[in-house]
Amino acid sequence: MDRRIFLSGTAALAAAWAGAPPVALAATPEDARLRAILDAFWEADLDEAPQMATSFGVDTGKRAGQRARLDDVSSAARARWVAARKTRLAQLSAIDRTKLSSMGQTDLDVVQYAYRKIVEGGERFTFGEGGYYAPYSPFVISQLSGVYQSTPDFLDSVHPVKTASDAEAYLTRLAAFAGTLDANTADFRQDAARGVLAPDFALDATLGQLRRLRAPAPQEHGLTTSLARRAAEAKIAGDWAARAAAIVSAQVYPAVDRQIAAVQAARPQATPEPGIWRIPDGEAFYAGALAFQTTTNLTPDEAHQIGLKQVADLDARMDVLLRAEGLTQGTVGERVAQISKRPDQLYANTDAGRAELLQALNVQTDAMRSKMPRAFQTLPKTPVEIVRVPPEIEDGAPNGYATAPTLDGSRPGRFYINLKDTAEWPKFTLPTLTYHEAIPGHQWEGAIALSSTEIPRLRQVAIGFAAHGEGWALYAEQLAEELGAYEGDRLGQLGYLQSLQFRAARVVIDTGMHAKRWSRERATDYMVEKT
Repeated sequence: MDRRIFLSGTAALAAAWAGAPPVALAATPEDARLRAILDAFWEADLDEAPQMATSFGVDTGKRAGQRARLDDVSSAARARWVAARKTRLAQLSAIDRTKLSSMGQTDLDVVQYAYRKIVEGGERFTFGEGGYYAPYSPFVISQLSGVYQSTPDFLDSVHPVKTASDAEAYLTRLAAFAGTLDANTADFRQDAARGVLAPDFALDATLGQLRRLRAPAPQEHGLTTSLARRAAEAKIAGDWAARAAAIVSAQVYPAVDRQIAAVQAARPQATPEPGIWRIPDGEAFYAGALAFQTTTNLTPDEAHQIGLKQVADLDARMDVLLRAEGLTQGTVGERVAQISKRPDQLYANTDAGRAELLQALNVQTDAMRSKMPRAFQTLPKTPVEIVRVPPEIEDGAPNGYATAPTLDGSRPGRFYINLKDTAEWPKFTLPTLTYHEAIPGHQWEGAIALSSTEIPRLRQVAIGFAAHGEGWALYAEQLAEELGAYEGDRLGQLGYLQSLQFRAARVVIDTGMHAKRWSRERATDYMVEKT
């Protein structure tokens, strides 16, 4: 599940949001030369990332063979990926920046910056996940990383099953899943031997998810039923369930068993310390990760202080709303928790309750879409699907995340919400989540950016910055308030502030655990107290 592989921002994109023409588009011959290089990089990325090709609906025509392949997740592939970025930097150094238009200069600067950061981190830290999470996702397998949880989600929600050829490609990918599991397992053992291992509580959660993946009878597994159901819906003749179940039984389950055994064997050497400082060169790794994700030069201590200030400011704002609700006793967190437990704020933790919750999110999204003309001239009509996180991975999946649409619009963008326990989603907290993930958040931004004809596909799809993508979604929450989404809804406004508080508290505990050596218990206590 390539969560939030969304898009980088430029002055031209900002102009597109405002409905104005992009700035300084007087193309030069050097612009054309740069664009040809960047387009070649994009084509090479598609060659190396067949799952991305499927995700964006470009695994057709000359790329039809991509539909039957999975990404290479081995450490060797990760090393090649980093080395390729170094080679690309050398190619880009031949471009004369002074001969570029301002738009071309932006394209060059952004791509060079991203590749430099990848090379710096990737050459120093030769462990962890590859692809778009490299070089700063340290654990090949954890409760949140590893193909054991990303591939089933991909096969179910992204891989199309519209023709017999699609179904055959699904089976080929299903068989390849065993190989990617084994590649992850081999890299996990290699990293664990070097002292790079998720903390013990995370490995316990990982083992729980792996066992859940392994538990169903092969013919009842989601990997089997997904293909059988969709083939039946498309009226594709064939015993797809039996063929998928045979692969699950003979190939996938043995690979899952090998991964479970590897994690169990490494579990005794894991510690309860949550901070990344405990791995070799961990302090430098964290400093690099902070710079990579924020695109700033903030030190961990500076970020920590920013988080503390934001938490204090938001505490004061939430206190005013809580007092207006007649809640005056206890900390802000305790009083918010009281509201969170009120029966009128809870959906039933049943399939009917989940359906009701999803319907409410769709209503909120439609209502917000109707407000967009008040703030935007560019109004994408791209639909947004709001769906449940697949139950097989919900134990370790985030509470909410978004995925991009195909480039041709054949599959809309999606907002996934984790509905393992509906009590985690009191009604007053949901509108802000919807605005963050759907409209005017990730899906709105993504639809506008993907429609641009000026920004190279490489930048639209293959290079992104969390500081921009998540920064936009946080701004979207504020924008919803400015557009009157919470007018007359004090609890909705409280949910908005709680969402901001959640992020601010995460800054505090992230820097606390990874730089200041907070224990898991201290971080948990702080999060509970403040949110």
